[in-house]
Amino acid sequence: MPWSRKTLSQLRAESAADVTTNVQGADGFLRFAVLRILADILAGHANDQYGYLDYIAKQSVPWTATDENLQGWASLKNVYLKDATAATGTVSFPGTAGTITAGSGVTRSDNVAYTVKADATVSGSSVTVTLTANNAGAAGNADIGTSFTLDQAVSGIQSTGTAATAFTGGADVETQDSFYARTMYAYQNPPQGGAETDYVQWATAVSGVTRAWCIRNGNGIGTVVVYIMLDNAESSHQGFPQGTNGVAASETRDTVATGDQLTVANYIWGPERQPVTALVYVVAPIANTVNFTISEISGASSTMQTEIVSAIAGVFQLNGSPRGALDNPVDLSDIESAIAAIAGTEGFVISSVTCTNGTITPGSNGNIASNTGYLPVLGTVTYA
Repeated sequence: MPWSRKTLSQLRAESAADVTTNVQGADGFLRFAVLRILADILAGHANDQYGYLDYIAKQSVPWTATDENLQGWASLKNVYLKDATAATGTVSFPGTAGTITAGSGVTRSDNVAYTVKADATVSGSSVTVTLTANNAGAAGNADIGTSFTLDQAVSGIQSTGTAATAFTGGADVETQDSFYARTMYAYQNPPQGGAETDYVQWATAVSGVTRAWCIRNGNGIGTVVVYIMLDNAESSHQGFPQGTNGVAASETRDTVATGDQLTVANYIWGPERQPVTALVYVVAPIANTVNFTISEISGASSTMQTEIVSAIAGVFQLNGSPRGALDNPVDLSDIESAIAAIAGTEGFVISSVTCTNGTITPGSNGNIASNTGYLPVLGTVTYA
């Protein structure tokens, strides 16, 4: 039977009762009595001690540990809190002659600052420089075509250019919830020299990667396909990685990946990770857009609609998978439960569900099964 910790009120009452029982002629329950005050003080100290013992007990096992104690438990499984990382990418500036030197400053159109990594000289009618964001974090990521400006003019080179490649690799410091989830996953799935769970752990150890899945022999015998998502770092793209699918830079058997996919592929290639014979592809899932029609709450407020969208998206993030038939479909009952938890949605009916790359079974409002390689994401929600 679990031990039940006494509340402060119980401790105060017991302390006052002890005074009344053990001090002849005293009444520990008198409101302004000195002995009552002393009894309350002792009860408060005891409550603090019980609280500290509770804290010690929780830090004594990884399942309830927090902060630096959780980091200590995680390190025993080679899991470490992911630091913030800076985004990198390339920008092309039109020009006829001249050199942009390493260390030069470049500013994005929204005033985010970058630094040139290496000297670059005009070739033909332009010069392409590699930049790194001055500050680590997801804010440094940018799409192809984003406008950049040189901080100092260079003779023969236009001051304004555009991103020639997507800026990727920028990620914020890992949240405690994400770190806790990875730690628990490591304890529940010990290393096995290249099992599917190993690839998931390796992929999610990369800054910015929040979810990963593995399919053995996904591109033929001897291959491993790892799907990744960066829900926070690439939130402007619904979490889908920016880059091209492929293998690590040191791999010679197929096309090398780029962008986010290359970052993960290179990490998995690293020492003491993937088996030497495996041909590992890091791949971005493709969106399976799912649309809903919900009836009987046609007058839903904007706040309620926002909560419904968040609830459905949360179920997709928790249960969605690009592994196709290898994983169970997203159950409609989970979505209904998430919506039902929102105040004011009583009596709602999901009257229709459609998707672009999967199946809905049975009928028009059943469970959602995505095709292999496709990940369910929320499309539109219509209120009838």
